[in-house]
Amino acid sequence: MASTNILKLPSSGAEDKELLSEIVLKSKESLMQGNVIAVPTDTIYGVAALAQSTQAVDKMYDIKQRHKEKAVSICVGTIDDVKKWGKVSVNDDLLNDLLPGPVTLIFKRVDDLNPELNPTHDSIGIRIPLCPFIQNLAKACQQPLALTSANISSARSTLKIKEFEEIWPKLDIIVDGGTLSNSEQSRSGSTIVDLSSPGQFSIVRDGCSYDRVISILEGKHKLRNCSG
Repeated sequence: MASTNILKLPSSGAEDKELLSEIVLKSKESLMQGNVIAVPTDTIYGVAALAQSTQAVDKMYDIKQRHKEKAVSICVGTIDDVKKWGKVSVNDDLLNDLLPGPVTLIFKRVDDLNPELNPTHDSIGIRIPLCPFIQNLAKACQQPLALTSANISSARSTLKIKEFEEIWPKLDIIVDGGTLSNSEQSRSGSTIVDLSSPGQFSIVRDGCSYDRVISILEGKHKLRNCSG
């Protein structure tokens, strides 16, 4: 793009709802045109594309210089959407205890999900970040967003947009949510939990809110911890 298109999210407040809606609409329009955009989440900055668009997903991989065999997660807006795109093997109470939040849940994937997204994987990681903007964006698109960290593959994850400036020229829109955290621990991203087998779970990545996630899964819902 000729110049960097940065959209600054407003601070919370009723008077800012119109601006937030405008940014959601512009971001949706960009995604629907097959572009890749940068978005804030409840952990780190991410890059997003329409998961059902193979061309857009390929573009996202190219921007990150990421190997195609490395899976990406999807982001949705509601619990019902989680159940639409994953073969959910846990009850709604558990889902509502964990989501929205800094956790990625892995389930077996449904056939309707783009077969070119993570083609060598029979499961899919699904997120609902605790971030009103990205939730509203996923709802507006009415389809899942492929979501991965806003950085070159293997580089440090990012908490402010300046930290991924090198990929700005390849992004159609950068949604600026400010500094997402002052804690370096936030760079670990979401805690990833495999829930694809009934009655048990395994931790794939120890990220944000790890202790809370374990407490919910083991303490409240009595699932068996099969983490290696």
